[in-house]
Amino acid sequence: MARVNDHFRLLKAGYLFPEIGRRVRAFQEANPDKSIIKLGIGDVTEPLPAAIREAMHAAIDELGDRDTFRGYGPEKGYPFLREAIAAHDFKGLNVSPEEIYISDGSKCDCGNVLDILAANGANKIAVADPVYPVYVDTNVMAGNAGPADENGRYEGLIYLEATAENDFQPAIPEAKADVVYLCYPNNPTGAVASKEYLAEWVAYAKRHGSLLLFDAAYTAFIKDADVPRSIYEIDGARDCAIEFRSFSKNAGFTGVRCAFTVVPEGLTGTASDGTEIPLAKLWDRRQSTKFNGVSYIVQRGAAAVYSEAGQRQTGELVDFYMENARLIREGLSALRMDVYGGVNAPYVWLKTPGGDSSWEFFDRLLTKANVVGTPGAGFGAAGEGYFRLSAFNSRENVIAALERIKAAL
Repeated sequence: MARVNDHFRLLKAGYLFPEIGRRVRAFQEANPDKSIIKLGIGDVTEPLPAAIREAMHAAIDELGDRDTFRGYGPEKGYPFLREAIAAHDFKGLNVSPEEIYISDGSKCDCGNVLDILAANGANKIAVADPVYPVYVDTNVMAGNAGPADENGRYEGLIYLEATAENDFQPAIPEAKADVVYLCYPNNPTGAVASKEYLAEWVAYAKRHGSLLLFDAAYTAFIKDADVPRSIYEIDGARDCAIEFRSFSKNAGFTGVRCAFTVVPEGLTGTASDGTEIPLAKLWDRRQSTKFNGVSYIVQRGAAAVYSEAGQRQTGELVDFYMENARLIREGLSALRMDVYGGVNAPYVWLKTPGGDSSWEFFDRLLTKANVVGTPGAGFGAAGEGYFRLSAFNSRENVIAALERIKAAL
């Protein structure tokens, strides 16, 4: 009989969002007459912008003609998309198209990057708390975490507490971490990082030889000019950081699937014999072995994001969701709730009222308001007593949800 990966047995009972889905389905089955408004998972609701749809239609037509038909594409992505990304998203930051790798999601890449790093505890991993669960769970699967304690914290990980008191920017640890996950704009707290704060992390990484994994999936939602949009705005970051980006939220690609990862050519890791190995070489090998690339149709759609019309239309999409975030933030504040985020980020992070635990508040909103959010405890021990609401929904539903919450509280 085949042996299984025992590390999977150390995972907590279920991934956060399927558990939310299970509870919602059970409630709907018991209450089929209730209309549920979902502000939990960060899934987009608005149609794909016209410029993207038109580019995808044109790509389909190309595939219907023998002269323009395409089969397998380059695993790291077509040059037309990588060049557009480098020119627009990293203008002036010395990021080459050759350092950009197109993929089907930043969530996937945040997990897949562990393929090129030593597993089974060879690297000490640091994560924020609360944290996007994928960072923790994939390290559990890779054997980097060990067993969890009664609070759900894994003994092999370094936890960096993000609290209201530190503006959800955890203190730089004294201990060495080999790999550090950073996410800004942050999921789930909606916080952003200053250049000074990121510079501290770059200095830490260079001092200890650490690798920063910088998840910038929500960078398009940053409005303030002084907030960094890329880790590579920080001097020295190319020597110690990989950056993950996504088209999911700004372009509505949650179901279309397209993202990219930047691995600088000079970035290295250390082999067991002490040899320095270029991480880009390993990532390219990993992708070409396990991944056949994003479809031509989708990449043409992603490239259209950078057209004049695409920039305008995706900008309008971002503005739409950020107006939802403003309404949620101000609506909850008017109810005298402690509210964070919702500025430069599409998530609102709130303190649960009345002493409710995160899951108690989830159940209260579900049963009394028929509104779904995300319990903060699902993001880590430090998320207990907090709750996340997403701005990804229609304007009508956001306004209705606020009225329901007001009535339920």
